[in-house]
Amino acid sequence: MKKVHIVPHMHWDREWYFSTEESRILLVNNMEEIMDKLENDPDYPYYVLDGQTSILEDYFAVKPENRERVRHLVQAGKLIIGPWYTQTDEMVVGGESIVRNLLYGHKDSQEFGAPMKIGYLPDSFGQSSQMPQIFNGFDIQYSIFWRGTSERHGTDKTEFYWESDDGSRVLVQLFPLGYAIGKYLPEDEEALTKRIDKYFSVLDRGATTDHIILPNGHDQMPIQKNIDVIINKLQDLYPDREFFLSRYENIFHELEKNEDLSVLSGEFLDGKYMRVHRSIFSTRMDIKAANTRIENKLTNVLEPLASIAHSLGFEYHHGFIELIWKEIMKNHAHDSIGCCCSDKVHREILNRFFIAEEKTDQLIEFYKRKITDSIKNESGDDLLTAFNLLPYEREEVVTTKVVSKLNAFTLEDMDGTAIPYEVVGKEILDPGLIDRQIVHYGNYDPFYEYSIQWKDTVPAMGYKAYRIKGTSHEAAEISLKETDTHEVETDIYRLRVQANGTLHIKDKRDGSEMDQVLLLENGGDDGDEYDYSPLEGEKLIYSDQTAANISLRQNRYGVDLEIDVELNVPKDLDSRKAGKLDSTVSVTWHVTIPQHQPVIQISATIENEAKDHRLRALIPTEIASSISWSDNQFGLIQRDVVDGAMSVWEKEDWDERPDSIYPMLSFVGLTDGDRGVSVLTNSTREYEIIGGSFDTMAVTLFRSVGVLGKEELVRRPGRPSGIKLPTPDSQMIGKLQLDFALVMHKGSLSQAKVGRMAKEYTTPIQTYNKIPFNAMKLNSSGIVTPTVYSLLEETSADVVLSTLKKAEEENRLLIRFYNPTEEEVEGSFRFHYQEGQIDEVKLNEEPIQPLESQNSEAAVTLKPNQVKAMLF
Repeated sequence: MKKVHIVPHMHWDREWYFSTEESRILLVNNMEEIMDKLENDPDYPYYVLDGQTSILEDYFAVKPENRERVRHLVQAGKLIIGPWYTQTDEMVVGGESIVRNLLYGHKDSQEFGAPMKIGYLPDSFGQSSQMPQIFNGFDIQYSIFWRGTSERHGTDKTEFYWESDDGSRVLVQLFPLGYAIGKYLPEDEEALTKRIDKYFSVLDRGATTDHIILPNGHDQMPIQKNIDVIINKLQDLYPDREFFLSRYENIFHELEKNEDLSVLSGEFLDGKYMRVHRSIFSTRMDIKAANTRIENKLTNVLEPLASIAHSLGFEYHHGFIELIWKEIMKNHAHDSIGCCCSDKVHREILNRFFIAEEKTDQLIEFYKRKITDSIKNESGDDLLTAFNLLPYEREEVVTTKVVSKLNAFTLEDMDGTAIPYEVVGKEILDPGLIDRQIVHYGNYDPFYEYSIQWKDTVPAMGYKAYRIKGTSHEAAEISLKETDTHEVETDIYRLRVQANGTLHIKDKRDGSEMDQVLLLENGGDDGDEYDYSPLEGEKLIYSDQTAANISLRQNRYGVDLEIDVELNVPKDLDSRKAGKLDSTVSVTWHVTIPQHQPVIQISATIENEAKDHRLRALIPTEIASSISWSDNQFGLIQRDVVDGAMSVWEKEDWDERPDSIYPMLSFVGLTDGDRGVSVLTNSTREYEIIGGSFDTMAVTLFRSVGVLGKEELVRRPGRPSGIKLPTPDSQMIGKLQLDFALVMHKGSLSQAKVGRMAKEYTTPIQTYNKIPFNAMKLNSSGIVTPTVYSLLEETSADVVLSTLKKAEEENRLLIRFYNPTEEEVEGSFRFHYQEGQIDEVKLNEEPIQPLESQNSEAAVTLKPNQVKAMLF
């Protein structure tokens, strides 16, 4: 007899086309009904609260008096909560964000009882290949999801094992028809039979045992109070089956008995049976870019800086940092970070990012100030401190601002060694902006804000302080000089800016060249917030015939370019179809190239006046390739430049055309084995490999659309996704700022350690300028900090630092790192402190084993795409 596990649940989108506050009102109503049912009906044993504890946070903000009721139901095993804080997206959300989501979801759950140990993501738009490893890091052995699989992954069954490259494995129960097939089950027997017959044919075909799941819930759905009546009717209608209320764990216990399950690996981004929205990665690029930027500030700057401060005796503000993480994780749910929402919701998402970034920036500034204020400085000179938040020494050209009343000054380290510097900009500042008390007492003399550059070596995971000393010398002139030509050279590149604003770049090390770099490609977008949809037969518009305005300056530290490109485009789809060019999109490229480094840093300021179009920057590499390489969470992934299903998707009736539009997190590149070209990003996370030889990386700058959901798209035929709601804000009218970089390198991405390059690009040297004036006063900390400091250093150069933070439950620090290469490597670090135990720990920070250490040095071996951590 087949067993049908009916699992009561609700899928809780905090926001979508409706706001968080609208859903909260429904939540309070639904929670009362759920708890009443669980408390008073002994035949109603379980209810799954959608796997995310943010639901409880929203509920307790209104009903704090019900915490004990919830605790009692969770501990009784009736109300099932966690393991997530919010149900995360897996494609454009970073690895640390996903780890913290589980970390805080577990922490919140444990206040009430045990979390559900299932990687429950029933609606995320695709599944990352690294999720089994992340789940195992939290002792999670099971996974439930819906979107992204098809037979070509290796099975037509809905139960299988899923492995990451490191060997981590979870048992998967797929929802082949989604999480809502059991919603609002009708009492009418004819209607009930019609629905259930259709479901059983699919569920039975995919099942590997006699047990199947019928999830009884839907988006924002209240509890189905008459489910007992429905079960009795089902039992009568299908006497060869047994129907009962259950929970997900019960079916996994049955699946584990099956020794013949297939083992699958890789990411799941197939839109055959369910839509995964492969081009959603560029919807509302302002929101996507804000997320990238803030994630990197949190993990690359704030947490390591707070760890350095903690090692010096200052408080590590876990409370502040958790608030920031939770603020951005509210935006990491699939609809929220996917940006397939109403305009009012997007405004709320942007506001959360604004709040999170402000908290992050201010806490970074606070820690830099506390450390610098505590440096012994008997001379009384102004100080400038440079912080290196990577685990190796860096000889860098540092560009920073110095505020002073001095008309001229020298820069020297604390041993008195002069540090040459150049002034690249100078502005006058009103003293009231520094400290209003200065003006209050009648001093109106201005301050100068200097932009300076200097080159020095900054210690590993530490800092170095410098003195700013007044001098009688004349003020230095601006060193960046306009060149007479549009050609420049650095130690590594010979570069020419062409009349249309594109770059011709020659790598002097091997003679390889690229032409027409940063060519703009513009095409119509007849899609919606879920998916890009091209106009059939359209001729794309390129910037190859534009006349750019070019400013090129250079000093001994590097090159500074500014290129203004204005592209004439149609103002909307009607104009595009009529062949009119009656609007514009302009891009100002600000390109900086350090004299001694291979990374070409690119900042784009975009001004858009048109609607319903897509803008991409093209990077022609001269490397013909059948695959691309990019990163995902803690790893490196290769993808075909043409999805093999493109030739069969219509014949096989796929829900979505499988264009090779893909996500990255911090880099993407092409290689022929001898050389490679990679794009590093701190903003956009979408790319496609195009061109006749598939040698061009197309980096999406933005998409412009005006509706949440649309029907009958070229790439997505049939019903609309979401609802047909106007979203004029998603037309992206106005300004947008994006930051990415370009690097030419020897060998493959793995051999060139592009993962480390991307980490370094997104972890710039931080500085703090201490002057006697500050509107926000602080008392002395009573701590004396050294003038030069290093907390730790790597002793092998093969892994990428993920983050350095204080442990959640112990007065120790945690360093997490990973191996985004194709070879097994060693992660080895020396810790600058008195000898103590060093432990290898899981992602949940629980110990695995003590590590042997000598001279405060410890090492672990990492397989390709493996993440590990040490507690010290």
